Amino acid sequence: MPLTVAKTAGFCFGVRRAVDTVYEQLERISSTSSPKLFTLGEIIHNAQVVEELDSLGAVAVDSLEKLLELEEQLSQQNCPYIPVIIRSHGVPKKVYEALDSRSIPYIDATCPNVKRIQKIVEEQPEGTLVLIAGDAVHPEIQGIIGHCNVTFVTFTSAKELAEFTENHANLSKMNSVMVAQTTFNTSEWQKCVETAKNLYTNLKIFDTICKATLMRQTEAAQLAEVSDIMIVIGGRHSSNTQKLSDICSRFTKTIWVETARELLSGQADVVCQIDAGSRVGVTAGASTPVRIIKEVQKTMSEILKEEEMSFEEMLNQSFKSTYTGEKVKGIVTGIAPNEITVDIGTKHTGYVPLSELTNDPSLSTEDIVKKGDEIELVVLRVNDVEGTVMLSKKRLDAQAGFEKVMAAAGTGEVLSGTVTDVVKGGILAVTEGVKVFIPASLSGVSKNEPLEQLLKQKVDFVIREVNEKRHRAVGSIKDVLKEQKKVLEDKFWSEVEVGKRYQGVVKSITSYGAFVDLGGVDGMVHISELSWLRIKHPSDVVKVGDVLDVYVKDIDVENKKISLGYKKTEDNPWEVLKRDYEVGSVVTAKVVSMTAFGAFAQIIPGVDGLIHISQISNERINKPQDVLTIGQEVQVQITDIDFEKKRVSLSMKALLEDNAQEEAAEASEETTEVNE
Repeated sequence: MPLTVAKTAGFCFGVRRAVDTVYEQLERISSTSSPKLFTLGEIIHNAQVVEELDSLGAVAVDSLEKLLELEEQLSQQNCPYIPVIIRSHGVPKKVYEALDSRSIPYIDATCPNVKRIQKIVEEQPEGTLVLIAGDAVHPEIQGIIGHCNVTFVTFTSAKELAEFTENHANLSKMNSVMVAQTTFNTSEWQKCVETAKNLYTNLKIFDTICKATLMRQTEAAQLAEVSDIMIVIGGRHSSNTQKLSDICSRFTKTIWVETARELLSGQADVVCQIDAGSRVGVTAGASTPVRIIKEVQKTMSEILKEEEMSFEEMLNQSFKSTYTGEKVKGIVTGIAPNEITVDIGTKHTGYVPLSELTNDPSLSTEDIVKKGDEIELVVLRVNDVEGTVMLSKKRLDAQAGFEKVMAAAGTGEVLSGTVTDVVKGGILAVTEGVKVFIPASLSGVSKNEPLEQLLKQKVDFVIREVNEKRHRAVGSIKDVLKEQKKVLEDKFWSEVEVGKRYQGVVKSITSYGAFVDLGGVDGMVHISELSWLRIKHPSDVVKVGDVLDVYVKDIDVENKKISLGYKKTEDNPWEVLKRDYEVGSVVTAKVVSMTAFGAFAQIIPGVDGLIHISQISNERINKPQDVLTIGQEVQVQITDIDFEKKRVSLSMKALLEDNAQEEAAEASEETTEVNE
């Protein structure tokens, strides 16, 4: 009798996460008292799992009021509050507020997909209508409603949505959003979408049905189409199991059982009607652990008593086992932000957490794989009870990667990696899935600079040493930089010549000049070469990091020294004077200093002229200070320029004489006019 077991049967990610959370908390709580912790409602809709957790000390409390009452009783007995775990279906916002106000410790095991819906409805602005496709009494929907701050309506079918809208026509013009219960029937959802689009003018639709639910329902329908009977396993209160049963029953005979015992009750007659060679399909709801599926397969084997291959043997074959440390190949079936799911050819749900997919924190799951990819993995942990297997790609990659790292040790081969951590004494860089320790002294970063500047940066390094037993490697960025610098130096010295221009970066500054990196070789611009003006310190003109256009003034090949020039001829103030001024020009000059024989005045920055004491006034003066003060601006005439000796003679008196002559001429003209 052919048997096909749906690959998607059993725990989904959200359910597995919630159940694992309870088990992990139970392991951490050392107290032998009972209860050890509370779950607000059944953690998942599976009576057998809930009973097992209850026996271990995880007691399900059916309401917030009852929970607060129990916690209050403990408080009165001077007992600490017992931790509370929020069920996978989620809870209303008021529950969090009540727990927080009483400082009751809790852990939120709400399915991330449900959390997303809660956030969507909670963020809707006033005046929005929220349409929720789902069962209004289901705890997931109750939790979603508890996060709504605006008008909402729930419905279970497109027909129900249409009837509601017909009776509340005024709501159809509101800004609306529509979401669905994560386990809502996918085919009915499509009908709801079409109906809503026709009825609501300002509608935004969020497809919030869990992708695992979509895959499970799609596979169940396909399997039911080619089977003579379908066995659906899951809790009676499980919404997604109910929908699986509904879907399968459209195509073939369907038996919905919660446990193997039910096959021995009234439904046994249906089972016994199966003819030899009939095709049997098996699927299970998202809250059904593998152990219950195995109990069903054992019972079916006893009922059918097949002569050739028993049902149990066939189902066991479909439950191909695996073990910790085994290397397997898997096909990527699902991608989430924090993990991927893979099919490794066993009945287990295979998953690879992002932390086991890569060591590179800058990568996401979608950066590494896509659906349908075949990847090699190693088994980390097998959980037959829950039907899951945790796998790792990075550890398998690391095994091969470490071999490559060992082969590179001491050879000078340059490896590339991304810096992931700053640790005591250095940094960690990942290459080929292997973490390589690079001491601070070999990082290429100077002592007074932070190593954090390398975080998430791609770096090149060589392997100095490896410890195969401890699976550790030590690398050096400094060695690579040193080799790169040597190559650049050799190239530079083979091409450099006096007069050649370079663009360099100011690397450091001293009191006597600035050192400029020309690309592997440093040259120095003396302070006198930084400006045509007199400066006190090189920092008056440049700072570290500035890009300068420089030229080679002198080369000392023996001592590997380069003298650089930075001043431009066209900026020479004497060239500016030659270009813009001539003897006889009248300018405004600023008195900058005085001597016994005259005053010096600045014509332009970098060029001062002398106003001899005899050229300051028409009258005899004893000293320049009798007429002038430092900082005073005066009108002067350039009377002489000696570019060779860089001297300029100025005269205030010449302008005074010119003015006197002009005034005398004007007076003469006025006298003539009067006589006439």
